[in-house]
Amino acid sequence: MKTARLQVVSVALMLTACADREVERLRATTKATYDRHTGRLIVLTFDRNHNGRIDTWTEMQGARPIQSRTDRDEDGKIDRWEYYDQEGRLVKVGFSRSGSEKPDAWAYSDRLGNLERVEISSTGNESKIDRWEHFQINPSASGLNGPLIGAEEDSNGDGKPDRWETYEHGTIRTLAFDQDFDGKPDRRLTYRDAAVILIETEPDAAGRYTKRLDVDQ
Repeated sequence: MKTARLQVVSVALMLTACADREVERLRATTKATYDRHTGRLIVLTFDRNHNGRIDTWTEMQGARPIQSRTDRDEDGKIDRWEYYDQEGRLVKVGFSRSGSEKPDAWAYSDRLGNLERVEISSTGNESKIDRWEHFQINPSASGLNGPLIGAEEDSNGDGKPDRWETYEHGTIRTLAFDQDFDGKPDRRLTYRDAAVILIETEPDAAGRYTKRLDVDQ
């Protein structure tokens, strides 16, 4: 019985020590900055990976988050940007495909946290998106990233897609092109196991391809 009591005491002391360390970590890494004139909270820091270092800076409007910047690998460069709506809900996440300190792609999720689409700008300008990627959503699950199912791309910078891709099980299935930039695809390639098996061209007024070329495998 005495041994059991000693074990309980030891566990309680360990839990207390862990709690104390957690309190100290939060105290050292959670810092608030307030507007000198209004007294409102404007920046809040955070240790997202719980290693005792500040890695996230959140712009605040009082109690409402506006935007967060995170250095996930702690190399001194921001590599994740989070944006919130008027109710403080996360609406999109920015990241850099090029590895720069500026976002060039933005991920959007549904209310369950499932990834819906990614918008990409080859110039890093959010107002000039030139690729849109769409992902499969499982309505019965939440917080999941499904496979890529389709994409559109604007190759000439006119703001309109001129390339369309479809995917099956994460592998490209079709690739269509608008070669005269009239807003309609006029050539389509069909793939099997990443190899072209069919080329279709010369669509009619309804968009049906009238010329087909089967490619031997």
